[in-house]
Amino acid sequence: MSQQLKVPATYMRGGTSKGVFFRLQDLPDACQKPGEARDKLLLRVIGSPDPYGKQIDGMGGATSSTSKTVILSKSSKADHDVDYLFGQVSIDKAFVDWSGNCGNLSSAVGSFAVASGLVDPARVPQNGTCVVRIWQANIGKTIIAHVPMTNGLVQETGEFELDGVTFPAAEVQLEFLDPADEGEDGASGSMFPTGNLIDDLEVPGIGTLKATLINAGIPTIFVNADSIGYTGCELQDDINSDPKALAMFETIRAHGAVKMGLIKHIDEAAKRQHTPKVAFVAPPKTYTSSSGKVVESAGIDLLVRAMSMGKLHHAMMGTAAVAIGTAAAVPGTLVNLAAGGTAREAVRFGHPSGTLRVGAQAVLENGQWAVKKAIMSRSARVLMEGWVRIPNDTF
Repeated sequence: MSQQLKVPATYMRGGTSKGVFFRLQDLPDACQKPGEARDKLLLRVIGSPDPYGKQIDGMGGATSSTSKTVILSKSSKADHDVDYLFGQVSIDKAFVDWSGNCGNLSSAVGSFAVASGLVDPARVPQNGTCVVRIWQANIGKTIIAHVPMTNGLVQETGEFELDGVTFPAAEVQLEFLDPADEGEDGASGSMFPTGNLIDDLEVPGIGTLKATLINAGIPTIFVNADSIGYTGCELQDDINSDPKALAMFETIRAHGAVKMGLIKHIDEAAKRQHTPKVAFVAPPKTYTSSSGKVVESAGIDLLVRAMSMGKLHHAMMGTAAVAIGTAAAVPGTLVNLAAGGTAREAVRFGHPSGTLRVGAQAVLENGQWAVKKAIMSRSARVLMEGWVRIPNDTF
């Protein structure tokens, strides 16, 4: 019987997600490049594929928000500090989806990079804010993280509260630059891939839905809540306990992915679980969040619920929040109309765990909408650091 392999790793919370973080240089040689060996290592670390859906024999938490991995290295790009690669690990299937970013874990990337020596010490202040320039390698985008520093160390504790996270922490502001411009994922292009702010999306068995299809932060399909039988006030159990609802959302996602040009046939959607996302929107209403806190309609601009990896997300994905903020800034989208239909540079939306504010400025250039930057605040914290262990015969 062989011994287990030890791999240096850090378990971090970033926003409303958790993931296992690695430095590229710490991975076994065979796993330092993309391919089967790397995927097998990450699957075993997280505990997938698990037909029981619990990930008991790994670090995953059996939800899309906690089945995540991050690989960081010193950046090969000019004017960037760190290259950031995100792997969304399937829970019950043997694959890692590399097709998109995780906006929540993006908030932990800067902190990890500083603490792990991946940022030039000359750029790290003793006190104040360290500006970490992140190259998001999955989609070819730049993210700027503003990491608080105290006495030469990353400041993790603080009073910033984030709905969906139990305890307060230090605020980390994120800037997603040119979130709708063409990146390196081959799926980007114009902000609205069909050229329309609202499309008629034909979904067999469901009907023709009005939909806003947008590439910003992450490819996202927005539909109106009432068009699919919802109010926008739903919590996780309202949808995740309904197999018919989950099947409906996956059908919408597959047909929307084809219309967006992300895949050529709906059958390909099963191998691209991370993108696109599906979200439904509604005008503001008062509702009770999953924590029991009442969210008043007067305090929000609209309601949004979003699906992630086949289930309703407990809060909101960070990349989807970028898509929401961007779409809200463009007059005439379903998101903008749900928020009142007026021009805006920021929006506060209600999600299952509470509310979130995201800012974005949209401009019309040569007949095309463009957004130069989307901004939101998150928090991050190291939960555990040391080594993860996997069997030697994993890859």
